[in-house]
Amino acid sequence: MVTCSNFRGGYRQGMEVNGYKIEPGADLYRANLSGANLMHANLSGARLPVADLSGANLSGANLSGANLMHANLSGANLMHANLSGAFLDMTDLSHANLSDSNLSNTHLSDICLEGANLSGAILPADLSRAELSGADLSNTNLANANLSDAYLALANLSGANLSGANLSDARVGGANLTGANLTGANLTGATLYTADLTNANLSGADLSGTDLKDALLDGANLMGALMPDGTRHD
Repeated sequence: MVTCSNFRGGYRQGMEVNGYKIEPGADLYRANLSGANLMHANLSGARLPVADLSGANLSGANLSGANLMHANLSGANLMHANLSGAFLDMTDLSHANLSDSNLSNTHLSDICLEGANLSGAILPADLSRAELSGADLSNTNLANANLSDAYLALANLSGANLSGANLSDARVGGANLTGANLTGANLTGATLYTADLTNANLSGADLSGTDLKDALLDGANLMGALMPDGTRHD
């Protein structure tokens, strides 16, 4: 229960939730904040490793530079949250709402974002090996991002900007890539089985060794793309 919730500088100050003091730099190691209302809380630089934040409302919260390693944020609402520079290694963010959040310069190795809503989020450059199956990445800017070996099966990437992105060996089977910009993207060895690439821009993309079995390419721009058989599309 929140005992004090004054607002200063856009963030709530002087909060106490479940007996924990919510403030910048707070030590909340293994804290139980499941389902807590932390809307607009200022937890910049806080220590939250192994904390339970499942289902918590962190919309608009400041978590910049926070340590959230191994934390459970499944189903949490992080809409418009500031997570820039946060440590999210091995964190469970499955089915979390991260729409329009700031994840720039975050540490995301081996993170679980299965089914997460990342539409409009500012994402880091390195998402290699990330678990993003079923995630909503529609209209997200992923230009020049590293998504090598990422798991994107059934993800929604419609309208996403993936120009120059590295998707080598990524598993993108069944994903929605309608209208996506994949200009100059590296898709070598990627699995795009049954993916929907309708009206996608694949001009200059490297598709060598890519699995395009049963993929939908109606209206796709393949000008100058290197095809799976090694030929250049004209």
